[in-house]
Amino acid sequence: MRLLLIEDETSLLDLVQRSLTRAGFTTDAVGTADEARGALSGSRYDAVVLDLGLPDEDGLAILRDLRGGRDTTPVLILTARDGVEDRVTGLNTGADDYLLKPFAMPELIARLKALLRRPSGALGVVLEAGNIRFDTAGREVMVDGRLLALTAREMTLLENLLRRAGRVVPKRHLEERVYGFDDEVTPNSLEVLLHRLRRKLAGGGFSGEIHTIRGVGYMLAETAA
Repeated sequence: MRLLLIEDETSLLDLVQRSLTRAGFTTDAVGTADEARGALSGSRYDAVVLDLGLPDEDGLAILRDLRGGRDTTPVLILTARDGVEDRVTGLNTGADDYLLKPFAMPELIARLKALLRRPSGALGVVLEAGNIRFDTAGREVMVDGRLLALTAREMTLLENLLRRAGRVVPKRHLEERVYGFDDEVTPNSLEVLLHRLRRKLAGGGFSGEIHTIRGVGYMLAETAA
C-alpha cells in the first residue's frame, strides 16, 4: 500500500519512512504543506500520516481540503498536540485516528493496518489465488502451505496483482504502487522486478502465472488445466 507521510522534523521523518518501508508500505515523505498538496494532487494514496505543526501551514488545513473535496483517504494525525480539544478538533475535522508523540513505531504501524482493514480500506487481511495465500497483515506469502521468501517490493507487486487477480492491472498503476517518488526508477525497473517475482513463484510451485498484456499491463491468473 502507498502512504504519504507529512512531517517537518527531518530525523523523525527519515525514521518513520524507513520503518514504514520495512513494514511493507511504499512511503512518500514530505516536510511542508505545499509539498503535501503537490504529492496529493499527483498521486493516489491509501493513507496519509499527518503532522499538524508544519512550517508553512497548519496540518488541519490539508485535512480540511481533503474532506472538503470529498476525498475519503484515511488520515492518521501524528502530533505533539495532546490536549483533549486538539484531539476532538482533529477527529471532527475528518481524521480517522490520532496518535500522540512520542509514540511507539509498532503502534503506528498497527494503527495504519487497522485503518486499511476497515470495509472501505485498502488492506484485506488474506488474499488467495490458486495455491497461493498472502497474509497482508503478517506480510507472509505461502504456496501450498510453504513460506515463500520475497523482498518488500516483490510482496507489494504480488499484493497488487492478487487484489485484481484475473484482471489486467495497468503498468502505470503498478509502478505507482511499488515505487515512491524518491525512488530511482528506470524504464524497465518494473519488468526486472516482475522477472524476479515470476522466477520465485515458479520455483515455489505456484499454480498460476503472471501474463504480460502488451501495451497495457499485467494479469495474475491460474494456469488452465
